[in-house]
Amino acid sequence: MRPILLLLAMTSAGGLQPAGVDGSHQTVTPVKPRHELTAELREFRKTAIPVQFPSNGLTLSGWIYKPQGPGPFPAVVWNHGSEREPTAHPDLGKFYTSHGYVLFLPIRHGHTPSPGEYIQDAVDRYRSQIHDRATFQRRVVELQDVYNEDVAAAVAWIKKQPFVDSKHIVVTGCSYGGIQTLLTAERGLGVSAFIAFAPAAMSWANDELRSRLLAAVRAAKAPVFLIQAENDYDLGPSEVLGPVIRAKGFLNRAKIYPAFGTTHPEGHFGFACWEEGIAIWGPDVLDFLAKAGVPAPVAGCKPG
Repeated sequence: MRPILLLLAMTSAGGLQPAGVDGSHQTVTPVKPRHELTAELREFRKTAIPVQFPSNGLTLSGWIYKPQGPGPFPAVVWNHGSEREPTAHPDLGKFYTSHGYVLFLPIRHGHTPSPGEYIQDAVDRYRSQIHDRATFQRRVVELQDVYNEDVAAAVAWIKKQPFVDSKHIVVTGCSYGGIQTLLTAERGLGVSAFIAFAPAAMSWANDELRSRLLAAVRAAKAPVFLIQAENDYDLGPSEVLGPVIRAKGFLNRAKIYPAFGTTHPEGHFGFACWEEGIAIWGPDVLDFLAKAGVPAPVAGCKPG
């Protein structure tokens, strides 16, 4: 592995921490990258194509990585977490494009640079206004469904791109993005497979959210693969949702991998997004996608 340069800032708005007793996704010190990107990944980041797409009257932003050639290619839609300023994740882009997939990283409204209210600002406002725990938790869950409209819009947009095979779409994401992935699985949207990393692992104290995600996985319209590392913030998602997912049979999977690094942030974000983590779960994900009917079209494909 590359040298760990994990730095914790003392304070910062929009950072993250484990869920508190009220079940909200609380604010904490943000985690900076534990490593510097290699020269290869820094160069690859330059291939990210900035794009815009419509959602509920707003013009949202995102990035696309694509393999060389006209396609059409299967596409993977990556849902970011609750961070205020999502990144372009060249590690993920390099992995997916090298196997012949387009990677689309849409930015939901309120997350820079997309316009609108940032979800954590809305949560903070509810916290100051609502003093009944159950009501507060319900409002937080309702927010997730509101922001899921942006995911639906992203899926609809990427399907229309000429270089994308609209019949072979995958939705994935980590943390809040894992929540968004499971909510999208409930809707279906013509998506072939769903891969949720650490969904609600930092918000698991929210009883209403647990119930909402249980309902979502039970109603999922396509195979689901739930992934966590053992040192994630909370293994509740795997312990509660995992048996329900596996009981659906067919291709549905849930797996807890050995600890990744030594900290919760490494086991949460790092495992899902860094190339060292991708090297661990990547073969399982490719196998899952192949069996779900979205096989990697080209081994060793080059980015566009």
